[in-house]
Amino acid sequence: MLASDYPLLNVFWTMLWFFFFALWIWTVIAVIVDIFRSRDLHGLSKALWFLLVVFLPVLGVLSYLIVRGDNMQQHATVDAQQRDAEVRSYMQNVAGVQSAADEITKLANLRDKGVITVEEFTQQKTLLLK
Repeated sequence: MLASDYPLLNVFWTMLWFFFFALWIWTVIAVIVDIFRSRDLHGLSKALWFLLVVFLPVLGVLSYLIVRGDNMQQHATVDAQQRDAEVRSYMQNVAGVQSAADEITKLANLRDKGVITVEEFTQQKTLLLK
């Protein structure tokens, strides 16, 4: 009896509306996060954009996406590059990996001491320089 009370098409429409609602919530959160991480906006303009998004959400989000949508991509790219650089730096510090020049210097010392051959040195050097 319950299956006949709620037909399959109604299930589809309910799922579709739920998807669009989740997409809308994600968009509003992304806009609010971008408002606060924008370094080119100052306090008053951040407050005005935030109030517009909170009190007139559809108009505020759409106008923000039209006016500053390209800046959102730039902010996300800069943040991702900064996080990537921090992670790489942390991993190099933890692993004890140094720069390619330091590694080549170590290889040159090993070559001079006779531990490795000249061919091994040039092979390792080309690998480091790639």
